[in-house]
Amino acid sequence: QVQVVESGGGLVQPGGSLTLTCTASGFVMSPYAMSWFRQAPTKLRELVASIRMDHGTAVYDDAVKGRFFISKDSGKNTIYLQMNFLKFEDTAVYYCMAETTVPYWGQGIQVTVSS
Repeated sequence: QVQVVESGGGLVQPGGSLTLTCTASGFVMSPYAMSWFRQAPTKLRELVASIRMDHGTAVYDDAVKGRFFISKDSGKNTIYLQMNFLKFEDTAVYYCMAETTVPYWGQGIQVTVSS
């Protein structure tokens, strides 16, 4: 059974840091890429960062460049999102997506930036 599970969300003050973890399991073939998306209230889901699981090439949304860093442990089908200098506008539900021939989504995890 395929599972994509996020962890590490929560409440953090502006300027703080948080690390999200996503693990994909149950795949016959390992995902070739994994990504973080987020969706704030009343907004569309948007790509935050994505990483190739083979060679590690990463891409970022302009809004998080220089503050967020995506990394991987290919052997564990796991990715991480290190989020630094968090802003109010980073508040959202963060979703992990694992790509094979079709995308598999996690259930999402809340990140709230508030003082």
